[in-house]
Parts: sequence; C-alpha cells; structure tokens
Amino acid sequence: MEAYTRKLWTKQERHPGDRLNLFAAVADAVGGRTVLYPGSFVDVAASSVFQSVTYVDSNRATPRFFADVDGVHEIISSQPGAPDDPEVRFIHSDYGDDLGLPPGSFDLLISLYAGFVSEACTDYLRIGGALLVNSSHGDAAMASIDSRYRLSGVVLSRAGSYRVATADLDMYLIPKSSVEVTPEMLHRAGRGIQYTKTPYAYLFERIA
Repeated sequence: MEAYTRKLWTKQERHPGDRLNLFAAVADAVGGRTVLYPGSFVDVAASSVFQSVTYVDSNRATPRFFADVDGVHEIISSQPGAPDDPEVRFIHSDYGDDLGLPPGSFDLLISLYAGFVSEACTDYLRIGGALLVNSSHGDAAMASIDSRYRLSGVVLSRAGSYRVATADLDMYLIPKSSVEVTPEMLHRAGRGIQYTKTPYAYLFERIA
C-alpha cells in the first residue's frame, strides 16, 4: 500500500470499524449487491460489505487514492467478512454531473454528509432499491418530500453499534417548529431540519 493511500485512509477512518458496522447493519436490513456512493471521499468501508460499489467524488486527492488498486483492496480485504474479489469503481466527478451510469442500475444509494445526493442521483437507483441518508445538509428532508420515496426504516446508533428499526416510523420526520419543507427552502438553508426525533440516519425505499 502506498504511503499516500494509508495516510488518506487513516484520515477517513478516525473511528476504526464505525462505517463498517453501519454498512453491515444496512446490508442486513435491505440486502443488495450494487451500491452508488456519491461524495464518498475515500470511505471504502462499503466495499467490505457490498460486492460492487461505485464511488463518486470531486476531491482532487481521491484519484491517486483509488489508483492504488492493490492498496485499496488491501484495506477492503482486511475487514472480517469482506466479499471475495469486490468490484470497486471510482468516478472523479461532481455527482451532479452526468455520471454515464445506466438508470436504475443500483440497489443502494448512499448519501452521508455530501449534500443533496438524492436530488441528483435517484435516477441511478432501481425502483425498490434503498436510499441511506442522514440529516446533514438537508438531504433526509429532501427525500422525505420526494414522491419517489417512502420512509422504510431508521438507523439507530449506540456505543458504536447500529441497528435498523422499522416500527413506529410515523414518529420520525416531524419538524420541531411549524415549517413548510420545500426544495427551495432546503437549498437556501443548506442544512437539515430539526426534528423531534433524530436517528443516526434514515432508510427510504424508492417506490416510483
């Protein structure tokens, strides 16, 4: 593994195993083989869980990281239960640009701390597929008002472990204050809505 690759991975993996535990909990809940991860930086933990992951990031540091194919695979295979011969693809681009990917070709779309991924990339997710999204930058709120999605679960976190809950989902996505949530408002604010209950992340199913 190149020193550069190790350095960036160490920067990403500040809490060893945390993202691995998150993605493992999501995989247990929704399954899936093909994953699209826009705004990933160098978070390749998803490839230690899912067979095929396409990473998209515009940061200028990322192409060199992913070019170290052996180093990236060393990171992935070091995790217990990692798939044999994982498929890793990297696209150096803003995820809002045309990524040249077939519509409906992914089982899972990941949106973590990367802006309005759901708004830009839902077409790449198959109907019946899942969106994993947190409240950062307002993308969970954006998905909640998108008629193509329905809330299917919430990801709860405690002491570094994660689980997906599917009961009492009507308790979530209730704003603390009376506010009309619209795409325009979310774009202006550039941040999430304050809700009465806030899990670590949300799972939405694409229904249309």
